Amino acid sequence: MAYKTKHKEELLSYLKSIPGKHVTAGDICTSMKAGGSSIGTATVYRQLENLVSEGLINKYVLEEGMSACYEYIPEHDHLCREHCYHLKCESCGKLIHMECDEVEGLMTHISAHHGFCVNAKRTVFYGTCEECGHGAD
Repeated sequence: MAYKTKHKEELLSYLKSIPGKHVTAGDICTSMKAGGSSIGTATVYRQLENLVSEGLINKYVLEEGMSACYEYIPEHDHLCREHCYHLKCESCGKLIHMECDEVEGLMTHISAHHGFCVNAKRTVFYGTCEECGHGAD
């Protein structure tokens, strides 16, 4: 039991060191092994699911067939645990958090006028980021 707790704490510590960054389980395994960790791939996946279940990290599955992304959300940033929309650059693949009152207004409108509740954690807006030439076709 202490062994699992050690790996869980090691994984959580790593995720806390990169707040706001989305990483796959593969990214985590690579980084942790490069840092000298002995944590195995199966343990990473198992502990990630435990951390998601406990509400300590968020899991995003943005596209069917793609690897899930995980992200540590600091305790004080509780809004993002419930209302976390994303922007995904179709050029470089960057995933950006978006917390915007305008979007919240749209979600309220959709609920009130269309009787539909949008899953914020699964809502992704696709386009091009500023670095890749925002607005370029």
